[in-house]
Amino acid sequence: MPDETEIKNQLSRNEHIKEASGYLRGTLAEGILKDVTGAISDDDGQLVKFHGMYLQDDRDLRAERTKKKLEKAYSFMIRLRIPGGVVTPKQWLILDDIATTYANGSLRATTRQTFQYHGVIKSNLKRTMRAIDSALLDTIAACGDVNRNVLAATNPHQSGAHEAAHDLARRLSDELLPKTAAWREIWLDGERVVGGEDEGEPIYGRTYLPRKFKTVVAVPPSNEVDILAHDLGFIAILDEAGQVLGWNVTVGGGMGMTHGEPETFPRLADVMLFCEPEYAVKVAEAVMTVQRDWGDRSNRKAARLKYTIEKHGLAAFRAEVEKRVGRTFEDPRPFRFDSNGDRYGWTEGEDGRRHLTLFIENGRIRDIPGGPQLLSGLRRIAELHEGEFRLTANQNVIVANVAPEKRAEIDALVAEFGLTSHTGALRRNAMACVALPTCGLALAESERYLPSLVTILEERLAAHGLVEDEITIRMTGCPNGCARPYIAEIGLVGKGPGRYNLYLGAAFDGSRLSKLYLDDADEAAITAALDPLFAAYAKERTDGERFGDFVTRAGFVARTEAGRSFHDDLGPQRAAA
Repeated sequence: MPDETEIKNQLSRNEHIKEASGYLRGTLAEGILKDVTGAISDDDGQLVKFHGMYLQDDRDLRAERTKKKLEKAYSFMIRLRIPGGVVTPKQWLILDDIATTYANGSLRATTRQTFQYHGVIKSNLKRTMRAIDSALLDTIAACGDVNRNVLAATNPHQSGAHEAAHDLARRLSDELLPKTAAWREIWLDGERVVGGEDEGEPIYGRTYLPRKFKTVVAVPPSNEVDILAHDLGFIAILDEAGQVLGWNVTVGGGMGMTHGEPETFPRLADVMLFCEPEYAVKVAEAVMTVQRDWGDRSNRKAARLKYTIEKHGLAAFRAEVEKRVGRTFEDPRPFRFDSNGDRYGWTEGEDGRRHLTLFIENGRIRDIPGGPQLLSGLRRIAELHEGEFRLTANQNVIVANVAPEKRAEIDALVAEFGLTSHTGALRRNAMACVALPTCGLALAESERYLPSLVTILEERLAAHGLVEDEITIRMTGCPNGCARPYIAEIGLVGKGPGRYNLYLGAAFDGSRLSKLYLDDADEAAITAALDPLFAAYAKERTDGERFGDFVTRAGFVARTEAGRSFHDDLGPQRAAA
């Protein structure tokens, strides 16, 4: 049996960084004061993720700055912790001010149902964090090897169920939050706790989790949070009156993989058990601590919960969770999803309040020259709105809880700032990660390129009479899958500059993974591959059949039954005319 020294030598570098950090302090306090560089040390670059930020640089400027022998154009991406994605109008105005004062002039609504800022330079970090704190918000655990921002259902029709989902998301976020005082000490100049690094982490311990951990709460029939793509999920089981009876618990989902390494793969979560409402937080803590203790800490590419369950099996994992909670649970109860998109326009909730879902292309809230003035328009709405704003997991914004008599005021501002300019069905169901120029992992464009590709594909869909058909399309600049491309009916994953892997065959409701159809393709090849499939879909589909279901049923692409078979039977299985 290996001794303790041998085990420590087998740990990944990140594990040693975490253990030696003094509960996420490292040398961050000193590093952010060094004005000779816009960067921080490599070790602190890992720790700062736990504080909700990534060190990045503008890759558009790399070559020019290298030629001039200048340091890279370093800045920070800062992500907020907003459980369930709900903010007040007052908070919105503060966040808007931060965007225009310290960031790049835009708010970015993310697939994690929160905001992130780009372009914050090191000398403005503390000012930015203080401004975020003034909004009674924070960035703690928005990134890093911890439970990250908790997503929750936003379906405006189901007012009561949404409130239950949001309440659970908030409780999960609070209970599973790291307890270290490092965030307030470093960013708000808080006094160090007596004993300092010895205050402890009762749930996480000194090394936190093996990898990131994502938790979501869904309310059927809508799966807009893509619950099966996450480590831990809670699916509301409702009674006939629409009240929550309890939660089906899902475990082991995750999107990330690595090109050329088939031992890595996306995976959909297993539906593990049903628990009553009073046990939900206890079950979540048990799931997370089992992953803490069983997860792979030697190889970060194999460290997510999905690989832990693949290794140990669902039955053994469930037994350990029940052991830690101290009771057994029922098997999951029946449920049904119908889509993983948002409902646009005005809707009325069960309580009579109105809700307006606005389309935000790729989540970028900014004023577009000659187009929608999203930043200015939403600022004006926030100045008079008396309800709240909800972010969706599809990067859109809901102006929520509008009194009936206030709708006309909102409509007038929407019209004035062009906030509901017409978009086609494909664009409404499109989603992209940020990718270039700021993400250091990006191999190809995503946010900046997907809109133009959608325009091309809309023309082909129109030629086949499909322009108003709902089809999900998602793009990422790398295989880590932040925009969840492997559960889009059309998924595009960056392989290199201007080149993408094309994935097809996922389910419209997010319940089935896709399959690689075309490898390393440019725009012309992508269009040439999809056009005959659109033609066949228009001619051969059955009544109500979705595009992802059609291409698998018709035999154009193999059906992915489980994550471990994601890399099997690749490519076209039937020639498209």
